[in-house]
Parts: sequence; structure tokens; C-alpha cells
Amino acid sequence: MRTYTSIAPLQSALRSCRQQDQRIAFVPTMGNLHEGHLQLVRRARQLADVVIVSIFVNPLQFGPSEDLDAYPRTLAADKEKLFSEGVQYLFVPEVGEMYPEGMALQTQVQVPDLSETLCGSSRPGHFTGVTTVVSKLFNIVQPDVAVFGEKDFQQLSIIRKMVQDLCMPIHIEGVATARDTDGLAKSSRNGYLSPEQRQLAPLIHDTLVGCRDAIACGFDNFLQLESHARMQLLQAGFEPDYFAIRDARTLRAVNENTEEVAILAAARLGSTRLIDNVRLNLNPVSDWGMLASP
Repeated sequence: MRTYTSIAPLQSALRSCRQQDQRIAFVPTMGNLHEGHLQLVRRARQLADVVIVSIFVNPLQFGPSEDLDAYPRTLAADKEKLFSEGVQYLFVPEVGEMYPEGMALQTQVQVPDLSETLCGSSRPGHFTGVTTVVSKLFNIVQPDVAVFGEKDFQQLSIIRKMVQDLCMPIHIEGVATARDTDGLAKSSRNGYLSPEQRQLAPLIHDTLVGCRDAIACGFDNFLQLESHARMQLLQAGFEPDYFAIRDARTLRAVNENTEEVAILAAARLGSTRLIDNVRLNLNPVSDWGMLASP
């Protein structure tokens, strides 16, 4: 595995791969890698000849009161994991390499509408930071395919829209959420949880599944489902940010054209912000009776 910290040498190496007609898959990360990240790498290996992973804790996507300085950085352990998975290239740039003129002067990429709801409402500017750095990484690496986890479903939707709108010749591959045996979605931030909080944390997934099962059984009052779920999390000790039932394609309200429902939640447990989602496929004609919310 070759490690690069600068853009030009990395691009030179990848240019050689393209000259050999090798297909390139890219997995962008912020490091502190866990099994969920490694599943992305394994999928990337299935889709391409060459796999490149980036590790970059992007300051542009962190708000002033968020955990940028505390975000775990475990580069040595990350390298061992990636080497064991057969990754050929690792890109680990410094902030100055990605933003040589500083973040204030950096051209930004913004996806409207999709970026302004759910996590976008409570974390203003977050998704602009994400799409800016991902767009920049895509231009650096120029992959054939990029692999992302479905746990960050809104992020995945935004990146797909960005790639479509900007005519980027990149296939975006989503990979199912990796979970612990008790259902908790794997996340680098799970390490912030105390032992007591870790025991409680799977309730967020249980609540999502319960809501999905209710919809599948025909319960058609979405506002009531959302309200009940928020109250369930609140009473258990969470601070819910949102619990929302949306069209999985648009992240807008469910309507008669909805083919797949996404049920998404974000909540704080202590100082740790957890996000998760589940989805449900629907027949938009025969199942419309259960989709109509008052």
C-alpha cells in the first residue's frame, strides 16, 4: 500500500493505473476506521482493479461548537486495517494541501433543498462542507466508482444528486449499514458513549424498526408515528433532533408517487450525536391508502 500526502504524486500514480485500463474505486473517510468502513473497502475491491482510500478530517464540515478537535485520529491502526484489506493507495492530506488559500477563500459546492432538511437544519453549513470536500476529492482521484455507507443516508442522497447535477462520470455505490449484534449502527462516534449509554444506544434502531413495521402493517398516521417515536426516545434519555418519515428518493414528504419510504432519526445521547435510518419498499398504487398522512 502506497501512502500519499500530496495531490500531484497521487495523481501521477493513478494516471499510470488508467493507462493500464484499470478501473479505480474510491472510499473517502475521516479515519478511525471500523468494520463499517472495511465493508466499504471490500465492496470497492469487488467493483474495481484499484482501490484508493482517503483519510481526511475535514474542518469545513464541522460547526464552531462541534467535535473537530476531539474527533478520534488513529492513523497507524487505520493503515494496518487498510493494508490487511488489500488497499493499494492511501491519501492522507493535511488541511493546507486541501485548502491552500484557507477555507474562507475556498470555492464551495452546495446542493440545494436536500442539504437544508433533517441534519442540514440542525447543522447549518455541514453538507456544504461535505459536498465541497467530496467534489474536490473526486477531482483529485477521478475514480470510476465511489463507495459510501447507507448509514449516512442523507449524505449519500446529496452526493448522488451532486454527481448527477455536475455530470461527474462516477458511479456512486451505497453499502448497507454495518451494525453490532444489538442493532447499533457502527460509527466512529460510538466510542464517545459511556458503558451505560452504549447499552441504551440500540433503542434508536429498535424505534426505527418499530415504526417501519407499523407502516408495513398499514398504520397510516405518519405524524402520530413520528411523535410517538420522538417521545419514546426522549423518555429513554435521548435528546431527539428529528424522527422523520420521508420519500427515500427526494427526502420530502411521502406522496402518491413514493416507491420507497426512508425513516430517519438523529438524537443525542449525552454528548454523542447518533444517526440511523431504515427503509421500506412500497407499491405506490395499491399501498397508497397506508401512505396518506393527515
